[in-house]
Amino acid sequence: MSLDTAEPTLETLGWVGNAIDGHVRLIDQTRLPTEFVRIDCRDVSSVWEAIRSLRVRGAPAIGIAAAFGAVLGGQKAGTGDLDSLRRGLLDASAYLRTSRPTAVNLFWALDRIERTIEENRGLDGPTLLERVLTEARAIADEDKVMCRSIGRFGAELVGTGQGILTHCNAGGLATADYGTALAVIFSAHSAGKAVHVFADETRPLLQGARLTAWELQRRGVPVTLICDNMAAQVMKEGKVQMVIVGADRIAANGDTANKIGTYGVALLAKAHGIPFYVAAPSSTFDLSLPDGSSIPIEQRDPREITQGFGRQTAPEGISVYNPAFDVTPAQLIDAIVTERGLIRPVDAKTIRKTLGPPRSSQS
Repeated sequence: MSLDTAEPTLETLGWVGNAIDGHVRLIDQTRLPTEFVRIDCRDVSSVWEAIRSLRVRGAPAIGIAAAFGAVLGGQKAGTGDLDSLRRGLLDASAYLRTSRPTAVNLFWALDRIERTIEENRGLDGPTLLERVLTEARAIADEDKVMCRSIGRFGAELVGTGQGILTHCNAGGLATADYGTALAVIFSAHSAGKAVHVFADETRPLLQGARLTAWELQRRGVPVTLICDNMAAQVMKEGKVQMVIVGADRIAANGDTANKIGTYGVALLAKAHGIPFYVAAPSSTFDLSLPDGSSIPIEQRDPREITQGFGRQTAPEGISVYNPAFDVTPAQLIDAIVTERGLIRPVDAKTIRKTLGPPRSSQS
């Protein structure tokens, strides 16, 4: 498929067909920016692999993919025997929970799927499977609405002509179609605020270079790509007036897990007197965790560092530490932009006031 796609907004993933024999279709983000390819996932294991291998990534998109993936588990079990169908759906949910540990949206979405199964015990098999698919589609549709609201609220923080630094990818590719941190930038750009984005390349997998720069460029937003270790210099030169990033899990006190390197960017922003913002939907908050010390941090394959993109760049047998995420303390975050408005100051009291009582989380 051509890279020069016509529509400004891309559907990152979705469901094709009906509940009985439909499937998941998603953009294979490992092929970007040089190839734009959609792939079809027709069983639970292929969805698990897509999440694990980062073909689909970004906390909201992972949750949506998992919700659709559970439907595939029900398909395999068949709708003739209701107990078998329920078991197939629940087994699929349990398996998908093992794909990646940090992004809480994965568990939040599967919790919703499991509640739907439990609350519809009286339905026949085909109707139950259709009801689960309806819930998965609702999760995707709600995410689209939340992202647009995040964009509107966040754009109020952006001044005309500002330089904005972002880390990793929190655009349409990380959500249903519009983004979180990039939604703020898209909205500010649409409002004529003449922003200029500095995108960290985001090592070791280069989500900023491969995905964020690609999204911004195709929307006509001025963007300059920089290596991660250039951020301090760019700030020192006065080219950056704000930082905004996404999130994979936010604890009750506002401590935020995001792609590795985010914590360092927050420290640099603090040192240079630059406001540091996080943009995330309410589904990314895990109010069951009092602070960020309990957020599970995914450890990735050492070969992502030693043989990134197929080329060996380190000695054989070298010891590697490869955490995929770090946690930025709440005191370094000036505000969190949600679909319900700004959380400022970032603390447990303001978060609870904005989001309401805690919900349960499984991880």
